[in-house]
Amino acid sequence: MTSKSDPSTDAPLEKTGRFAAALHILEDAIAARAFPGCAFGVLVGDDVVLQGALGRFTYEESAPAVAADTVYDLASLTKVAATAAAAMLLAQRGQLDLEMPLCELLPGFVIGRASGDLARTVKLRNLLAHNSGLPGTVEFFRTATTPAALFQACLELPLQAAPGTRAEYSDPGFILLGNALEILIGTDFATWTHREVFQPLGMTATGFCPSPALRPTIPPTEEDTTFRHRRIQGEVQDENAWVLNGVAGHAGLFSNVPDLLRFASATLGKARPAGSEEDPCLFDPAVLNRFAQPQPPEGNSFALGWDTPSQPSSSGKHFAQHSIGHLGYSGCSLWIDLDAAVAVVLLTNRTWPDRRNQLIREVRPLFHDAVRKSL
Repeated sequence: MTSKSDPSTDAPLEKTGRFAAALHILEDAIAARAFPGCAFGVLVGDDVVLQGALGRFTYEESAPAVAADTVYDLASLTKVAATAAAAMLLAQRGQLDLEMPLCELLPGFVIGRASGDLARTVKLRNLLAHNSGLPGTVEFFRTATTPAALFQACLELPLQAAPGTRAEYSDPGFILLGNALEILIGTDFATWTHREVFQPLGMTATGFCPSPALRPTIPPTEEDTTFRHRRIQGEVQDENAWVLNGVAGHAGLFSNVPDLLRFASATLGKARPAGSEEDPCLFDPAVLNRFAQPQPPEGNSFALGWDTPSQPSSSGKHFAQHSIGHLGYSGCSLWIDLDAAVAVVLLTNRTWPDRRNQLIREVRPLFHDAVRKSL
């Protein structure tokens, strides 16, 4: 990423400057136990104008302090930073046809179904747009103990609506999409995204399945008392993704603020592979614009892989309608205003020590509004 003002991750935060109100919101959120700590960053055009961190890994005073480059479990930000990114690259290379029926890549999706079953009409576009008719969250992990068993259960899900007629945010849809993309790329998803997305953009801290040595440097997401019966730290929190060995189309990615700002810069057409000004931008603007358009039915905020601002929106009141973003269940978010060339990253572990706390819903729009007002 070409940044004229990339601040040191160890530099002290200026809490009396232009972003004072935004930082005050995050400090209040930590005090209210919305989350124990957070890392954040703001990109405007070519410039990183804010990058920093507040709080700790957990609420204990002895817990490590969060740094601007602390790696977090991104949860469903995987859907944009890995899965949608892969789909965009494959589309612009002519390797992915959005109108291709899913069953052409995953025949198991229609095996055993009646010849007129609507499953035969589900296209890759429908999976990206969350309008495939598949259900939302399904706890496959309750009965499926292997990747093969979980994937088979996902293939056999009945549709709850005709494709394109109902919008329902669907993790199973992205599990299937991740597998379909693996068929297209001919290798495993983690290897391909590292080689084709993260490495070219210099996203050195981003990937699936952090090594055991790195786990203590990642804030924990939960004290799991019902499934794994241990502290979840440095391994994916999402149970379905965990059964899938930590690599899935819907969850499993880990990253930090500097890397996600590089990704945002590439999405805005600023960052180039290998840092070369002569190389073309990673994402073709025409393809990105295609993926940024809201999809049917009317009122659906989801584009292709991405979300767009709804009413009300976690992005607040000042992101243009021509904006794209996504949330992660663990407490992470990325919003990109394509008109203003502004991107905001907020990473937290709001699910610590359990999942009941929902204060992040109040914090996100307040933080984004304060950031945009400061600009």
